Amino acid sequence: MNDIDSIATPKRTKDIIRRHGFSFKKSLGQNFLIDQNILNNIVDAAELDGTKGALEIGPGIGALTEKLAQNAGTVTAVEIDRRLIPILKEVLEPYPHVHVEQADVLKVDLKALFESNFKDVSKVSVVANLPYYVTTPILMKLLEEKLPLEHIVVMIQKEVAERMAASPGSKEYGSLSIAVQYYSVPKLICTVPNTVFIPQPNVDSAVIRLTVREQPPVDAHDEAHFFDVVRSSFTQRRKTISNNLKSRFAPPEGRERIDALLVQAGIEPSRRGETLSLQEYATLSNTLLEAGIV
Repeated sequence: MNDIDSIATPKRTKDIIRRHGFSFKKSLGQNFLIDQNILNNIVDAAELDGTKGALEIGPGIGALTEKLAQNAGTVTAVEIDRRLIPILKEVLEPYPHVHVEQADVLKVDLKALFESNFKDVSKVSVVANLPYYVTTPILMKLLEEKLPLEHIVVMIQKEVAERMAASPGSKEYGSLSIAVQYYSVPKLICTVPNTVFIPQPNVDSAVIRLTVREQPPVDAHDEAHFFDVVRSSFTQRRKTISNNLKSRFAPPEGRERIDALLVQAGIEPSRRGETLSLQEYATLSNTLLEAGIV
């Protein structure tokens, strides 16, 4: 199929929408991509081939799904909006290796889905144009459930992508950066103007690839405690890490102990949370844990 026949053109997208009488629901964050180059960048970043599978979340009318079908051995697309299912079945009819499921991905048993739909492929990547309003919950579900994923390649709000890829000391760096980088290696692929969507969103987007780690890059003895320490350190960004941790962990009579444990972990109490690396957070969490600060 040449690009002119593809779904992701203004003419074909408008034709499909008109023929099916489809109306956009703002509450579902529906913005359909109409740019071939961006779609090719997304699919290229996923490094797919006939031996691999792709999970798409929020396929819309199938523009990205079509490209995935042309590059992967099997594709499963999970769509929350039941009004789109007949459209997807029609436009994806030439691709018998594409499975469309009507469901809310946040409620789906993903481990079971992987076992049933991807048992015959070597590797699986998530590839999606995610609705902005549920980007973080979806990505954290994918990462925290430790699914057998190679990459997560998603188009999301540019500002959120920059936060995920941010380095310590930058204004974008925060608890989201640390969580994403604990589970994966992020790489910004490209920025996307709002003009390549129908309808146009109010913000620019970016494509980011998260290459899922087989093991975390640091040794946190208790993951839940590690993330509690991270979140607590960013409760109020303008406060020092000492003050933020005292608000969460220390009773009034034990506040000096927090400073002593920070020093023991090699961290100056006057530093702010955004200056600490993943390794420093792991060392700090382990030090607090060993001292019974939970």
